[in-house]
Amino acid sequence: MATNPENTSRGLLQVNAVNIQNNFPIQNARVSIRYRGEPDRVIEQVETNSSGQTAQVSLPAPPVEYSLEPLEIRPYAEYDVVVEAPGFVPLVIDGTEILADSTAIQPAAMTPVGDGTPTEDPVVIPDHTLYGSYPPKIAEPEIKPVNESGEIVLSRVVVPQTIVVHDGVPTDSSAPNYYVPYRDYIKNVACSEIYSTWPQASITANVLAIMSFTLNRVYTEWYRNQGYDFTITSSTAFDHKWIYGRNLFESISVIVDEIFDNYLSRPNVRQPILTQYCDGRQVSCPGWMTKPKVRIRPENPYKSRVSGVSAR
Repeated sequence: MATNPENTSRGLLQVNAVNIQNNFPIQNARVSIRYRGEPDRVIEQVETNSSGQTAQVSLPAPPVEYSLEPLEIRPYAEYDVVVEAPGFVPLVIDGTEILADSTAIQPAAMTPVGDGTPTEDPVVIPDHTLYGSYPPKIAEPEIKPVNESGEIVLSRVVVPQTIVVHDGVPTDSSAPNYYVPYRDYIKNVACSEIYSTWPQASITANVLAIMSFTLNRVYTEWYRNQGYDFTITSSTAFDHKWIYGRNLFESISVIVDEIFDNYLSRPNVRQPILTQYCDGRQVSCPGWMTKPKVRIRPENPYKSRVSGVSAR
């Protein structure tokens, strides 16, 4: 990939510090923002308020146009965030993404001192899926057969409170499982797979696809019926890309909150559609929905993939 030219636009960053044990906000945490990989170059230093939130900090970012077309240039800037608070282990977050004209919300879950953890491993945010290289989705039938004994365990589609995410491929028993609130999971995946600068209709279309895919996994108990103890994985070869500790974007979060209980289904088919897609740039997937097509043609976002679909 080509390196970014000078960052001539601006994006906003807000850091939210909480206690990892109870999710209580942490007041007066000191937040240092640095260019990625430059530990001695602090750009901004702010503190959290009584809600555990910093003020929004304006940071340089590439022009917004870079995220609106499938280019080889990285369309976001990367920053390192260091959070320090009395009574807590310092937390380092590498690779917070800042897009032009967007507000990024960086969660910072801090561990109290005294639990035997003198240092905290840094949270490392890898490349966005539209910029980095990730395994392509392994094709599956979009509607699972229901005539196999024991496959379907739910009588109706239910939006769960929690998603159990296996942070690796299904067979990797060493990968950790994370219990993530459903909305937070959808927001994380959407921010990992699309850009917050896209038109609202395009973001909505992609969020619907992500939710439908996820609810298919929930409804069919896909992994649990194979003997696993999780709902979904973070591997792009099997599911969606979910990144532990990554920053979210406000515009995507708002849309998820508005439509979180929706999904896509075909007439006379109860289960949500397993809406598979690819980036359409690094990976070609004829007949599937592609993210650039959804982005560029918001007036008919499902034309390339789905016909006769209803949103529930």
